[in-house]
This record gives sequence, C-alpha cells and structure tokens, in this order.
Amino acid sequence: MCTVCGCAEGQTRIEGEHRHHHDHHHDDHGHHHHGQQPAEPVATVIHHHYHHSGDVHHHVHYHVLGAPPQHGHGHDHAHPHQHDHDHGHHHGDHDHHHHDHDHQHGHHHGHDHQHEHFEPEQQQQDLHYGKGPAHAHAPGMSQQRMIQIEQDILGKNNEIAAHNRSHFIDDQVLVLNLVSSPGSGKTTTLTETLLRLKETTELAVIEGDQETANDAERIRATGVNAIQVNTGKGCHLDAAMVHQAYHHLSLKPGGILFIENVGNLVCPAAFDLGEHAKVAILSVTEGEDKPLKYPEMFAAAELMLVNKIDLLPYLQFDLEQCIANARKVNPNIEVICLSATSGEGMELWLDWLQRKAAK
Repeated sequence: MCTVCGCAEGQTRIEGEHRHHHDHHHDDHGHHHHGQQPAEPVATVIHHHYHHSGDVHHHVHYHVLGAPPQHGHGHDHAHPHQHDHDHGHHHGDHDHHHHDHDHQHGHHHGHDHQHEHFEPEQQQQDLHYGKGPAHAHAPGMSQQRMIQIEQDILGKNNEIAAHNRSHFIDDQVLVLNLVSSPGSGKTTTLTETLLRLKETTELAVIEGDQETANDAERIRATGVNAIQVNTGKGCHLDAAMVHQAYHHLSLKPGGILFIENVGNLVCPAAFDLGEHAKVAILSVTEGEDKPLKYPEMFAAAELMLVNKIDLLPYLQFDLEQCIANARKVNPNIEVICLSATSGEGMELWLDWLQRKAAK
C-alpha cells in the first residue's frame, strides 16, 4: 500500500485556506497560525511527506484544528548519511536545512540491517507478492519493517478519524465515503443525487483529486457547497485532510456530507476518514470480476452501486456474477443497480440514503 511505497509523498492543497508558505517557525514544536485571511481564497500546504529510498524517513505534520499539533518524526536509517531538507523549517534549537541526524529531539533511529530476501509465491506461471506477512512488497525493505511503518501511519490516521467521527456524531451529520476506479461515473452519480436531494436535505461535498478543482466546480454548479482537496502525488484522502476540509463547511443537523475520494480502489480501503460508511461504485464497463481483483475495497464497503446499467445491452457484462463476486469478499454488502444518466435505479439509492440518515 502507499504507506510503504512512497506514493503519498507530495503536497495537499485545500481550497479556502490561507497560504502556508513552507517557512514554518516551530519553537519547541509549537505551530503559530495567524488568523488573518486574505481577500481571495488560496490554497494551503499540509506537510505530508513520506520519504522512502532504501532507508525510511517519514516526516509527517498533522495540523488538527482545535487540537494540539500532531508533530511526528520517524527516522529509520540503514546507514549514516546526511539529509538536506530544503523546505525551510526552523525548529527551536535545531535546523532542518542540513543535519546529520545525531540531534536529540525524540527521533527514533532504528538501524535495521535486515536485508531480507523476499520471494514471491509462485502459482504455476504467476507470481504473487502479497502473500508475506505485510501483504505487500517494497524493494530493500523487510516485511517486518513494512508492517511497522503501516501500523505507525494508520495508527495516527485512525486517531484523527476517531476525532472526525466524534465531530460528525455531535453535529448529527451523515458522512459517506464514495470510492471507485477512475471513470466509474462517481461524480455524475453524485451530481444527480445532489440535484434530487438539495430541496429537502442539507448537503455538502468534499472532493478529492490529485490535481484541479474540476469536480468541485461541477458540484457547485448544482448549488451545493463543495471544497476541493488536491492530494498532489497522494493516491487517497486521509483523515487529517478531511478534518481540515470539514471545518470549512457548515452543515445543519440532519445533513449529509459526501466525500468523493480519489479514484483508486487500493489505498482508500485502508484509510478511515471517520465516515459512517464506504460506498463503492462500480461501472458495468469495468468487468464483473472487479470485486475479486480489489477485494479490500469491497470488503470495506457497506454498499455497492453498480452504475451505467443503461449500457448493459451493448456489453458482455454478467450482472449476477458481479454481485456474486462482491458477496464472495463481503457477504453482507448491499447492492443497488442504477444509471445516473437515465435515472433508472436512482430512487432506490435515494431511499437508501434516507434510511441511513434516519438511523
């Protein structure tokens, strides 16, 4: 998953936040945020760096509004060397521009000299790299180390997700995490849903994409408030991103917050955002074996929407087999078949939402 391969490295931008100039002054790890807002909304930068290059150096700053700053540094070096952090952090008694990692401020230096030779499981002519204890593989990293990194990152994420969940419960807001492959029709399904609900229900959307605010603009065109979160190289939203975005929104009790996650059926399965449920959207153009290829996501989902059923006459798609495959990995998953374009099945989806909101 991305917590060990490094694809989460990058900068997250959230609409409507003041610019955070990558020139922080951390006195004794205290973060000073100035409340003055510019006239024009611009993007902010949240530090969200995972450095993996043989050694592991993940340098994570989570800024949780209304809570003490979560400032985590983790260093694990196979060999002594020098890092050059050229993003202008000033930390009280130490300088992060150039340092040899012999400073004392709570960093853990685990000298992991394990050079584990990992062999994939061979299945006839096929190779499976997910059968080890970590269920994944990264060159030069032991299975044990991968597990430790994943536990560290997901543990921090889960703490923030629990904080989010308490917000949502206190605010009496139903929060749904919409997940799918790119091109499944997720945004079209969402915009059609909003148009049908907006006269009777308080609604808001958090949009996740690596770049652009295109989908947020499509949501706003319906008259519903939306905030775009760009993840840069990151392949999913995490709980800290959702926390910051949520505080830009205002929902009355009984409202529904839709989180449209980055198009990806892998990493979003592992990251709890504090939502009440994950809703997996699968298009009939993707093939009926998709739940078997990406079992973690469908196992985590409470509901599967089978979308674009208006195209069934033109495709060789076995709908019954698709549903059976989803229930092989998640016997309790609910299934609704619909077409956001033709409107077929949309009432079933709206009824599900109303029942969920009433709980």
